[in-house]
Parts: sequence; C-alpha cells; structure tokens
Amino acid sequence: MSKAAIAAKEKIVDAFAEELKAAKSILVINYLGLNVDEVTGLRKELRDSQVKMKVIKNTYLRRAAAKAGIEGLDDTFVGPTAVIYTSEADDVTEPARIITKFAEDHEVITVKGGMLEGKVVSDEEIKALAAIPGREGLLSMLVSELQAPIRDFAYAVKAVADAKDE
Repeated sequence: MSKAAIAAKEKIVDAFAEELKAAKSILVINYLGLNVDEVTGLRKELRDSQVKMKVIKNTYLRRAAAKAGIEGLDDTFVGPTAVIYTSEADDVTEPARIITKFAEDHEVITVKGGMLEGKVVSDEEIKALAAIPGREGLLSMLVSELQAPIRDFAYAVKAVADAKDE
C-alpha cells in the first residue's frame, strides 16, 4: 500500500477519533436491512436533533476509539456497524430515544451497545434511558407539579365562592 493511501486512512481515523473524544453520547448499531430511504430518514431525524451518524469500517473504528481513549466497545465493532454520536445536543439521551423509536418501526435495527458520558452502557440500559422523558418533558412535568398546589387552592377558593353565591 502506498504511503499516500496510508496517510489518507490515518487522516480519516484521526478526524473520527477527535469527534469521538468530544462525544457525550455514543451508540453502536447494526443497520443492515434498512433501505436507502429509511437510512436517509434516520439521518435526517438525527441531524434535526444535532446527532451524527457515521458508517465506518470496523478497523478504522477500532483505531479511532483507541486514539480517543474509548475502551469497552471493541466487542460491538463487528459486522455492519453505524456509530451514532452527539457532542452538541443538550440532552445526551436523545440519540437513545431516537434510535429506540426508530427500531420499533424498523425491526432490523439492533443496538449493540454504547457509551454515555464516558460510561459503557448495554443495549438494555439504552432502552431504559430512552424511556425517560427528555429535558423539555422533565421540565414541563416539574412546572406542572409546582403549579398543582396553587391550582388546587384556586379550585378550593372558587368552590367556596360558588357555595356562598348559592
């Protein structure tokens, strides 16, 4: 192999290693069985949430993960592999929610594993994370709980006022 080809491959590995270093959330999936339209739809949905998807050779992936200091995912880099990762999203569980929802509609997708804020997580843990509402959902639940006593008090005052009117 020529030195230019080796240098080009090394450049790909280095660039991806930098992206993995910055990633807060990494999911490794098997996407085999999706057609082009389905992959395009998945990529668009991910991109709308500031999440990236990259299909890369497993040898490059192993080298990039090693350079990024990521350990524990080597056993997931087997067979057809796509890496879904985010460093920009406010909610690090967003990729898990998107992939789990997409996998419900497309049974060919399987989650091999992942990493969340430096901790290796299994596919079961990823599904559990996906069940948790996102940041916006949790905030709206909190606001609703904070408003409940005031709302209940207002209903009680209105009921007393209605009773006095009668």
